[in-house]
Amino acid sequence: MSSLRIIFAGTPDFAAISLMALIESEHEVVAVYSQPDRPAGRGRKLRASPVKEVALKYNIPVYQPEKLKDIDAQEELRSLNADVMVVAAYGLLLPQAVLDIPKFGCLNIHASLLPRWRGAAPIQRAIAAGDKESGISIMQMNAGLDTGDILQLSSCPITEQDNGGSLHDKLAEIGASAILETLNNVANHSLNPVVQDDALATYAHKLDKKEAQINWQNSAVEIERLVRAFNPWPVAYTRHEDKTLRIWQAKVIELNSPTKTNYKPGTVVSCDKKGIDVICGEGILRILNLQPSGSKAMDVAAFMNGHAKQLPVGSVFQNPA
Repeated sequence: MSSLRIIFAGTPDFAAISLMALIESEHEVVAVYSQPDRPAGRGRKLRASPVKEVALKYNIPVYQPEKLKDIDAQEELRSLNADVMVVAAYGLLLPQAVLDIPKFGCLNIHASLLPRWRGAAPIQRAIAAGDKESGISIMQMNAGLDTGDILQLSSCPITEQDNGGSLHDKLAEIGASAILETLNNVANHSLNPVVQDDALATYAHKLDKKEAQINWQNSAVEIERLVRAFNPWPVAYTRHEDKTLRIWQAKVIELNSPTKTNYKPGTVVSCDKKGIDVICGEGILRILNLQPSGSKAMDVAAFMNGHAKQLPVGSVFQNPA
């Protein structure tokens, strides 16, 4: 098998895992593309992306164009004489002119089993929808949004304990293994592209903080999935008397609540060290870990020690306007 000259394009931790795998492989990473440094933290100082940090550690040239539509940026990329460009959560659109530059085109590491969950937030949308499995698709990129031919699928179950963070970490590792296997197939000219069935496609739109507010008229099952999906970001929350409670962990304790049908959804019917039980549109949700405004996240036992008086039984959480 011959070694490939690779350009890697990515930005967050998810992509950095695959970059490390490529660096440690027999292939050569000749350059890294990443988003421009962004302000971060309380001081709002410019911070390099996780991918850039890995590249600098291994003395790999880093390019950070604002966009790739500029002719100069495209010529710069062309001069690298790469066999293939590997893309993982880069954050910039690749115009057709860029897709055509590498000898074997551009391959994308996408965190879903395409054509399900095309788009920006496939991990969280899969959990929120109640999917039983997720995975990694290695895709030959084209001008569409995650519409290219599938070169490899690697699946994994979504457990009832998985949240957005844990599934992200699983898929990052799977993605690193999958791209190495696919690149070996590229080098050996043994790819078997599969055209996506557009009729089966779903869209994973970008996460919005506004949708993190819990609507207690939804079922306990739906809300519990939302809590898991939005952990660690943007974190599901609810409001009570103009104060915000972020909900980090919860579980369904009743699928339906026929004895409590007179309660308004969002009503706290029990509050002790086991949990805070809330009536939902269908069923009862028990809050297990939460974060009051101005405090750190804590389990319910800790909350009861310092904040219980703020949330007596009979309290009603607000629903989105």
